Amino acid sequence: MMIYRMKWSIILMDAFISNCYHIVPYILLETFRHACDISGSASIFSKITNESVVKMKHSKKIMVCSLTILCMILNACGSEGNVLEENNLEVTEATSAVEISDAVDGSNDSSNNDDSEDTSSDTWKSAIDNLPEDFIFGMDASSVLVEEKSGVKYYGFDGQEQDVFKTLSEAGINYIRLRVWNDPYDENGNGYGGGNNDVPTAIELGKRATEYGMKVCIDFHYSDFWADPKRQHAPKAWEDMDVDEKSSALYEFTKDSLTQLLDAGVDVGMIQIGNEINNGMSGETKFENVVTLLKAGSSAIREVSAEYGKDIDIVVHYTRITAKADVLDLVSKLCDNDLDFDMIGMSYYPFWDGGMDNMSRVLELIQERYGKKAFLAETSYAYTTEDGDGAGNSFNAGDEVAGYEASVEGQATILHDICEYVNSVGGLGIFYWEGTWIPVGPASQDNSSIWEEFGSGWASSYAADYDPEDAAVYYGGCSWDNQALFDFEGHPLESLKVFDYMRNGSDN
Repeated sequence: MMIYRMKWSIILMDAFISNCYHIVPYILLETFRHACDISGSASIFSKITNESVVKMKHSKKIMVCSLTILCMILNACGSEGNVLEENNLEVTEATSAVEISDAVDGSNDSSNNDDSEDTSSDTWKSAIDNLPEDFIFGMDASSVLVEEKSGVKYYGFDGQEQDVFKTLSEAGINYIRLRVWNDPYDENGNGYGGGNNDVPTAIELGKRATEYGMKVCIDFHYSDFWADPKRQHAPKAWEDMDVDEKSSALYEFTKDSLTQLLDAGVDVGMIQIGNEINNGMSGETKFENVVTLLKAGSSAIREVSAEYGKDIDIVVHYTRITAKADVLDLVSKLCDNDLDFDMIGMSYYPFWDGGMDNMSRVLELIQERYGKKAFLAETSYAYTTEDGDGAGNSFNAGDEVAGYEASVEGQATILHDICEYVNSVGGLGIFYWEGTWIPVGPASQDNSSIWEEFGSGWASSYAADYDPEDAAVYYGGCSWDNQALFDFEGHPLESLKVFDYMRNGSDN
């Protein structure tokens, strides 16, 4: 037992020495080497010196060292390492400081407040150091067309009406993300809502984005309506197919859709094969079946991109970033099953998905362990808690992240901080989710007829048969209007300028 405790203490000192070795005298290192020899754990010292974590952020170093000191005290009192056991970390001679640090991360993953701090009014107007020229400042603008059909007008910073894609480009947005559903209509041609985002809609919006110099990310849901961890319905046309038949259909749909987009002149730079597919895709829940579908989509993209001589990156999209181990396991399985893909996109909503330390660590590990580029495929924050259309909001009073109030300045500041964290670990950038989805009418009036006719609410009643558990019960307006980067009347918020400021600063 005494030998075990000595081993355990020395292993924990991995974290301390790895973080503080530059101030630990040589004689102290030699003392620990001798202790390792006495305890029969000589390999531990090698592990310590070979797996330094000096690249960790300062806040993480403090957490690791604090845990180390706490555990040493508990060990001296006879504890057997309960702190680490609570994080499901088996302490062995192979345990490294990196693993101990990740255990610390996991204990805080669900907190919105673990790395928040007081924010300055000038912070969001400063340029981010060492920001690559190709860092993605992206915007999901999938709802624009149905918004305009519903009577919405968008304005530039000068107060004059203009194409919203021009305004986005002027604000520093360089990438537009557009979701695509296979057949978002009922048997009578009535749209399911949420943008009615079929391929023709993506082509029309994609051409406008391209006109203003922005690249386009196509987000294939491989469903007729919303796909996320809660639902991954197969398209109606695929419902009776087995996985091989579905795979062939997915290949053909991907190939045909991408061909149409490129023929129309849309500058497609990346494609998501699925949307938030942690729990399945297109009605398939077994991982091996999901991989079969993903391979079909990937193959179609590679063939079309080669035919057109165009470099198009393939993205796999996951969410629930707080479940770090689960996400990394999914990426590992993709690699083990030889899926041909380039990037992992993660959803990260700071009011739901914990702190930025964990978010950035997940992106960092995806790149380090699997050699895949990583970025945030979705993020957002509210500038007000008011409801613009009377349909209720996803973000309400009480959802604020500590240090970031629901205000224009708070929205801009948290966006700046998120991008700074992403850039600090080599992430490719971010896409802001639906920053153009604003009310089609005031909260004081009944807007249901507009939502139903044009599909500008999150769901229409026509989607009830296809999505009986959600659309049939909760269909209605937009729950995201208070997280847009335009006000309820279509004028750009000052927070939209944060993208330009992050690149150029406010003095240029």
